[in-house]
Amino acid sequence: MRIYLTGASGFVGSNLVRVFEAHGAELIRPGHDDVDITDSRLVCRSVSATEPDAIVHAAIWNDIAGLLADRRRAWASYVEATRNLVDAANASGARIVLISTDWVFDGRQGPATEAEPPNPINPYGFLKAASELVVTERAERGTVARIAGVQGVHWARPEAPRAQDAGFGYFVASLVDALRAGRRFTVWDDPRLNTRATPTLATDAAELIWRALERDAGGILHCCGGEHADRVGLARRAVEAFALDEELLDVGPPDPAALPPGGAPFDTRLDAAATAAALDAELPDLDTMLGRLRTQMESHCLVGPAPSSPEGDAWV
Repeated sequence: MRIYLTGASGFVGSNLVRVFEAHGAELIRPGHDDVDITDSRLVCRSVSATEPDAIVHAAIWNDIAGLLADRRRAWASYVEATRNLVDAANASGARIVLISTDWVFDGRQGPATEAEPPNPINPYGFLKAASELVVTERAERGTVARIAGVQGVHWARPEAPRAQDAGFGYFVASLVDALRAGRRFTVWDDPRLNTRATPTLATDAAELIWRALERDAGGILHCCGGEHADRVGLARRAVEAFALDEELLDVGPPDPAALPPGGAPFDTRLDAAATAAALDAELPDLDTMLGRLRTQMESHCLVGPAPSSPEGDAWV
């Protein structure tokens, strides 16, 4: 399968690269210097020249404050870029998969099913929800893959510093880095934060997206883990899974500077039962997810059978 992957150098994108390549996919990975995805003509020419079977759109402008400060750039980077890629996919007959987020919800209806209408409360969630509409209303072969509470290794920059933020991303890795160095770690606990979610290993999400591509599955999918958690509960389960010193763990208020414009949705738990059934997948519980994360962080490679796949279909 030939896949045109945007955002391949990012956190989620680097995990998509690892999993797709492990399955033998041929990847086209345009960077911003190669193709400005806000330019419809460039996108059309690039996709036409490479003739992909699928386009997976994982690129984002990752600047929460910037999304509010420069709204024209924000709209172009998310919604117009998605429209350009959808149009190019339609012209080439490719399936397009938009990587979206649990932040399209307002944090009051968890666990949200795939059919729950979005109701975002901040610029990032709004732009992702608008991009979802472009795919669901405009794409001839469109898929929205929502991911949630993403944990994992940034394979393109594995040594990059990691820090806790208003969401769940990098939460476990930042905790592990601190406690392994003997530093205290304060788990932020505040109703203005994303406090409940469905933690997901990035490679597990990528595996579900691969299965969707194999099955030519369309519509909205929740490509996430199989167990919900709050921030404090996830921290304690991570301490146990990584054999760390729980005495170094504190609970307290967040850094005020970490609160995003518009706030963060409190409860973004996702119900993925319909996705699991459609993809014939078994979603991992929290201990399984944390065990896989520990293996990846310590071995710096993908090890063992791919999640939700038959024994013997192994990552290398």
